[in-house]
Amino acid sequence: MNTKRWVALIAATVLLVFSIGLNAILALFKTDFLNSFDTMLPMSGAVVVNENVVEPGDWDKRIALLTVSGTIQDLGSGNGWTQVEYDHQMFMQQLDTILMDESVQAVVLAVNSPGGGVIESAEIHKKLLEIKEQRQIPIYVSMGTMAASGGYYIAAPSDKIFALKETITGSIGVIMQGINYSELAEKLGVKFETIKSGPHKDMFGGSRETSPEERAMLQEMIDEMYEEFVDVVEAGRGMSEADVKKVADGRILGGSQALKAGLVDEIGTLDDTIAAIRADFSLEDAELFEYAKQDESFAALFGMKVGSMFGPSVEERFLTRVLTTHNAPRAMYLYGDF
Repeated sequence: MNTKRWVALIAATVLLVFSIGLNAILALFKTDFLNSFDTMLPMSGAVVVNENVVEPGDWDKRIALLTVSGTIQDLGSGNGWTQVEYDHQMFMQQLDTILMDESVQAVVLAVNSPGGGVIESAEIHKKLLEIKEQRQIPIYVSMGTMAASGGYYIAAPSDKIFALKETITGSIGVIMQGINYSELAEKLGVKFETIKSGPHKDMFGGSRETSPEERAMLQEMIDEMYEEFVDVVEAGRGMSEADVKKVADGRILGGSQALKAGLVDEIGTLDDTIAAIRADFSLEDAELFEYAKQDESFAALFGMKVGSMFGPSVEERFLTRVLTTHNAPRAMYLYGDF
């Protein structure tokens, strides 16, 4: 290992030791101490999380402000060297914490997402239903610039949905895309040598045309997922199947259009959403808090600087991604490009 790598290793070690102490001190000042202490108790399945108080208030009646921003995919967690826009496992931990924290009396979910994976969206939806059923607390959603496809899927079970007039929402449906590069490969003189256990093992893999039989198989799978999406909207919005399917053809809608279609309840901002849940459930004096993001720590911020100085170059990171990423087609609740 060369000198540059040794320097980076030593810097990272010093950073780790320093940041542990610093973050512990900051956590005491930035969070509700008693509730933070409760989360550190060795309860079954307990998750240690940090909190930021957004609006001070009653510690016994609190409103959790959650945020889903970016594509809903489980791409792992960020660290001092790399950051992810949306951390699926961290968000699921936050939902688990709300299930255990009896001081949380309401949830406001801010969504700014084009959607994402079918599995990840379903996991969030299921956990939100658990919170409603087990905790019996209200969940309001505030849609930002975009809350489409999977972004709407996770909003559907909430008690009330607010959107901006400019919000892009809807896109109810499922999509699976692949690239057929067989003709390009032929022009370049590239030949695929495939040994497979069955005729469909390489279906929709891009190296050959998809047969009509295989398209029928995939369409059946997509149709099943689509019906599940429609069922989620029916149950969450109290709409009939016919009314849902009037707008569940993949189209996108603005906030005003979504209001007319019954997909949202009111036009308003995040502040309007918070004010409404306070007024509707007598939570005017409740504390409003959010869970601290990992990338807000000093360690992450400093680590990004260290990473830029001693980490791989842009070219090295690009080549690593190309050589290690497996881009198999997958079903998505997603609006926009993959």
